[in-house]
Amino acid sequence: MAPIHSIIIFLAALLAGLLGSLTGLGGGVVLTPLLVLFLGVNIKYALGTSLISTIATSSGAASAYVRDELSNMRVGISLEIGTTSGAITGSLTLLLIEELHLLGIIAVIFGGVLIFSTFPNFIKMKQETPKDVKQDSISRKLGLHGTYYDEALGKEVPYKGRRYPLGVLGMFIAGFMSGLLGIGSGAFKVLAMDMFMELPFKISTATSNFMIGVTAATSSGVYWSAGFIDPYLVAATIPGVLIGALVGAKFLNKIVSRRLRQLFTVVLILLGIQLILHGIGALA
Repeated sequence: MAPIHSIIIFLAALLAGLLGSLTGLGGGVVLTPLLVLFLGVNIKYALGTSLISTIATSSGAASAYVRDELSNMRVGISLEIGTTSGAITGSLTLLLIEELHLLGIIAVIFGGVLIFSTFPNFIKMKQETPKDVKQDSISRKLGLHGTYYDEALGKEVPYKGRRYPLGVLGMFIAGFMSGLLGIGSGAFKVLAMDMFMELPFKISTATSNFMIGVTAATSSGVYWSAGFIDPYLVAATIPGVLIGALVGAKFLNKIVSRRLRQLFTVVLILLGIQLILHGIGALA
């Protein structure tokens, strides 16, 4: 790999890690389009590289969010049963699609998923924290609640999660998309916790960063055995993603939630449109 090419990949990974940690999407959701659209990487290697980079994003950001009590470990661990089972299902589905030589359609699906993920955000764009959340008995018994200090608001914020079964279903879909698309599926994780369980956006984002690494690790074995992971490409991306994730983690709690939602929405729409166009071109 040429030195200049490696530097460009490193910078792309840096941006991916930064945006991934601020939005809870993971580095893969940003890195895959950058590798495919701007650097000409074959989509199957881009998917494999992005999946590994998501583990790096999670490792970098999650430790900081756990320290700052933004990641809710009870919520994250209790929902992993859905996301890991979905990840295995999705990665096995990808192998079938690859055998049928329809990998181009993954780009179209990926783009559609990203754009679809933005719609619920417009409903809550001005909301900083959920109001009057009534916790159901399952969520209460699981202890899905907590408090965190919001630096942007300058106050302690209590919160409660609810509708745990619906959250698990959302996590299965998130895991399936992770295995199928080579991402940590943070978009669906954040949406499931934010929309279904009504957790604060910052808690959803931080907890998603904790969870995406486990989801990606579940799928990575299948990707490795299928030959979708390029060690040289991974070596060029991981340092950038890790540094970007650590930088992003320092700023999350200093930004008001509506700004984070706006960033989340803009990034997904732009990348979604680009990937759909690329996928249509590949299938033509």
